[in-house]
Amino acid sequence: MSSNILILGSGASGLSLALRLAQAGQQVTVVSKTRLESGSTLWAQGGISAVIDKGDTLAAHVKDTLIAGGGLCDPAAVEFAVERGPEAIHWLLDQGVSFTQDDGDGNEARLHLTREGGHSHRRVVHAADSTGREVETTLAMLAIDHPNIHIRERAVAVDLILDPSGQRAQGAYLYDRESKQVEAVPAKVVALCTGGANQVYLYSSNPFGASGDGIAMAWRAGCRVGNMEFMQFHPTCLYHKDSRNFLMTEALRGEGGYLRLPSQNGEPGERFMLKVDERAELAPRDIVARAIDHEMKRLGLQHVLLDVTHLDADFVRSHFPSIHAHCLELGIDITTDPIPVVPSAHFTCGGVVTDFAARTDVANLYAIGEVACTGLHGANRLASNSLLECLVFASAAADDILSRLDSIEAPGKLKPWDASRVTDSDEDVVVSHNWLELRTFMWDYVGIVRTTKRLQRALHRVEMLRQEIQEYYGNYRVSHHLIELRNLVVCAELIVRSALSRRESRGLHFTTDYPDALPRAEPTILPGRKEQASASFNRERQKEVEMQSIS
Repeated sequence: MSSNILILGSGASGLSLALRLAQAGQQVTVVSKTRLESGSTLWAQGGISAVIDKGDTLAAHVKDTLIAGGGLCDPAAVEFAVERGPEAIHWLLDQGVSFTQDDGDGNEARLHLTREGGHSHRRVVHAADSTGREVETTLAMLAIDHPNIHIRERAVAVDLILDPSGQRAQGAYLYDRESKQVEAVPAKVVALCTGGANQVYLYSSNPFGASGDGIAMAWRAGCRVGNMEFMQFHPTCLYHKDSRNFLMTEALRGEGGYLRLPSQNGEPGERFMLKVDERAELAPRDIVARAIDHEMKRLGLQHVLLDVTHLDADFVRSHFPSIHAHCLELGIDITTDPIPVVPSAHFTCGGVVTDFAARTDVANLYAIGEVACTGLHGANRLASNSLLECLVFASAAADDILSRLDSIEAPGKLKPWDASRVTDSDEDVVVSHNWLELRTFMWDYVGIVRTTKRLQRALHRVEMLRQEIQEYYGNYRVSHHLIELRNLVVCAELIVRSALSRRESRGLHFTTDYPDALPRAEPTILPGRKEQASASFNRERQKEVEMQSIS
């Protein structure tokens, strides 16, 4: 495998970046932890926000994004993304992505636009209720067929490889899940498209691979990390013992669905969002999630109800076919039965700090999508701005890489991974136990509503857990689950430390000790930890660095 460009992750950001570079004649390697068509993009139901309708404006989309972001968005980043939204949609159409259409004037086909919470207009382009699947599968097929794209499945990135100065990326160490060996893979450019860290929580709408790998690797390499306290909890994840992590798309509320309390007879009860926010069910996600959390704790409920039974049944079945079919398999007909829902961790609004070309603090290292902190989301992501971010910043990164690639010196011979001082573990139960412990106390102590005391307790536990995992990591051969657990612990500590440093409530971060927002919104930036060794990441040096406290 020989490529100038190594892309870690195969979601919307990774595949769109790969295709743009490959179509420009570059050799690209795409690495996926499982199969190519995996990751959070595949699970995305809602759509992609972009100003397509003539009655909509870029200014309105910018304003909606800024409002949802709780005053913490970078206005320049918002304008950058919103202005490039229509081009991103047209690029997807050119690649063969099939979006849901309406009949316009004179039966002229046009894109159907739905509306979601926080949006003042209909501007969400979608493929029924499986937009992510349509985007992911289409781009994946193109990537498989492209001669310039080399696909590496079932390979897990362990760490970045830097040059002796520690200032430039030169590749990455990859763990092959089949051979169970680690190899050094060189590259002129490395792009982190690894998604968020939502599996740090016990309940998440994301697949298990959302373990914050790119955030943790970039942090260890010296990159700044920003706004990690802002973890978005999606208000409506299906509550059912036989279905895990199944999302009830925002568009259900966008099309007129109501949130209700359960009644004693099992029928839909009182609508509670009307007394919380004038936008009711269409309020931004942080407001809706807190309202649900409040009602569940106040009344001792296991769930609330999402009710679309008052909507036209044919419309519901045609616009939400995947949700209708899935719920029907579980004995719930959403056209006649209310849907039991609970909040769940959904999106990491913070991440690796980048500029508008997706460049990080480390030369030749890019971060795109949920792994990055671009300034677009601020304290709360506006619905359907996530895939927008992936596509827009992947395009910008591709342009920057193409303009610089010829001037980047090819990496020399990389130091091979050193596993000579480790042994096979017979204590795998430690990994599974620590995984559950981490996710449980993060859910209980660092969830939708926080207190300083609970955050301090979480910090104490995550520090103890990190030390235990570091010792384990230094003595035993790496495994897929150990790599992910190591990264999740780093991300958990970053989340907790960021939350403790913010003495106010803003957006997704709500603390009862500081319930009001400060007059001025400031991002939380944690400076990256610099390596003391040459960043060749052999076993001995990794262990020394990992035993240090995060500054």
